[in-house]
Amino acid sequence: MEKGVGEWIRGLRASANGTLSQYEPVTLVIFPFVVSLLSLVVGRLIHLSLQLVQENGLKGAISIILMSTIRLIPGVRGYIEREKGKVVDKMQSGAKSGRENWQTELPRAGLGIGVIERLKFEKSKDVQWQGRCSGTVYIGGSESEGHFSLINEAYSMFSHTNPLHLSIFPSIARFEGEVVAMTASLFGNREKASGGQVCGNMSSGGTESILLAVKSSRDYMKVKKGIMKPEMIIPESAHSAYDKAARYLKIKLWRVPVNEDFQADVKAIQRYLNKNTVMIVGSAPGFPHGIIDPIEELGDLALRWGICFHVDLCLGGFVLPFARKLGYPIPPFDFTVQGVTSISVDIHKYGLGPKGTSVVLYRNHEIRKQQFVAVTEWTGGLYVSPTVAGSRPGGLIAGAWAAMMSVGEEGYLEAVRKVMEVSKTIQKGIKQIPELFIVGSPDMTVIAFGSDKFDIFKVNDVLSTRGWHLNALQRPNSVHICVTLQHTLIAEDFLKDLKEAVTTVQENPSAFEDGMAPIYGAAGKMPDRGMVQDLLIEYMDNSC
Repeated sequence: MEKGVGEWIRGLRASANGTLSQYEPVTLVIFPFVVSLLSLVVGRLIHLSLQLVQENGLKGAISIILMSTIRLIPGVRGYIEREKGKVVDKMQSGAKSGRENWQTELPRAGLGIGVIERLKFEKSKDVQWQGRCSGTVYIGGSESEGHFSLINEAYSMFSHTNPLHLSIFPSIARFEGEVVAMTASLFGNREKASGGQVCGNMSSGGTESILLAVKSSRDYMKVKKGIMKPEMIIPESAHSAYDKAARYLKIKLWRVPVNEDFQADVKAIQRYLNKNTVMIVGSAPGFPHGIIDPIEELGDLALRWGICFHVDLCLGGFVLPFARKLGYPIPPFDFTVQGVTSISVDIHKYGLGPKGTSVVLYRNHEIRKQQFVAVTEWTGGLYVSPTVAGSRPGGLIAGAWAAMMSVGEEGYLEAVRKVMEVSKTIQKGIKQIPELFIVGSPDMTVIAFGSDKFDIFKVNDVLSTRGWHLNALQRPNSVHICVTLQHTLIAEDFLKDLKEAVTTVQENPSAFEDGMAPIYGAAGKMPDRGMVQDLLIEYMDNSC
């Protein structure tokens, strides 16, 4: 038996040697290496393809591969770059020519007090924004009187201060602490359900507040659950600040389509949950359509999975608590909802504070501690900082404190009453224009509208020629107006101009090709989202 096996092995070896003898020895050495290399390349391509499908869907992945292949065709890439340049130039709308007169070096002799006249001159060239912009300016009246003057004076009193130096400027430390405490009181801090430990810090705006909340959530989940490859799930209506946070903090981001009511789709979000999920997000309301996400359902989902849940109240923070007191049917949105771990709210919007003031809040100190950065090995000494910025403008903190203290609860109730009533008037007026539809059912002061009859972006272009500055949206193509105290006296003017703009577009459907409508329309239909991203980056690179 053993002899038979031995002979079989010797015969097999002889046969193999005979077959391989016709090849050069170097070929026999290189061949296995080449096969292994090809296997690695094929394996890598399969892995990248699967990852592309996972992140973009089958249709999106095919589109990306197709467009990348097309760009390799000789001449195509150059053509694309030329066309891209034309679009960027159009998007800038003359901004380049304005930059030709910019100051590019220090004046030889300083202007002294004369610089004030220069400031006034440059300011005179700004557009007429009073009552004509979506959002943008939330305080009513003129910037030279009333509430504007008050917060400007508060800023000037403390423009030299920096909360980084707590022992030198204890007044600013107190102002920040009181701003945070007053804000927390609006979001259930005094209710038993919140746990009574709500805490936070001021930041430079909604984006930084969101960035800090995402950073804290990521690090908290790392400590609690050992998550090393963090993922975050957001509805597609969530603010773009989450995209920025995901890129800065190396978090995998999943954008999930909203439901038919343009709210976060809880079931869809649940399908994306996995062992690496660190947080989910809801908005109250979302910036695009002014619609509140189902915060209670999302909170329950976060609680069951033991993950963080951030509620974006940057827009609604100083409206919803007071709208509820005024009798509007506002669903739960704050720390009384179990599962909510952090909230962001802007003071510089409906809080009527100076630009550059926001607050990020946490359910407890254990989560907030993950926001801080402490450095122990620096030769400059021991260092700890609560937010992204080290030095911060104490004048803005003082301005926010002054705004909240001067307006008070009664003042905010009256302000919210006004903007909510104007919003309802505008909603009613838009509904009476048969060619338009309102996107979803707005819960607050943002009204988005579109059309099935014509290009809504052309209507926006017509309104722009009449001095209105609205926000263009996508999915669906629409335009929105965010109502502020600047709009309390112009609702009828806006509706009149909107009706006339609709009529103008209907009577001239092929006109307005020189406006922004073709660009927005083309961007919405462009399958290669990477190309759209390139356009935006080129535009920004040439604008700042």
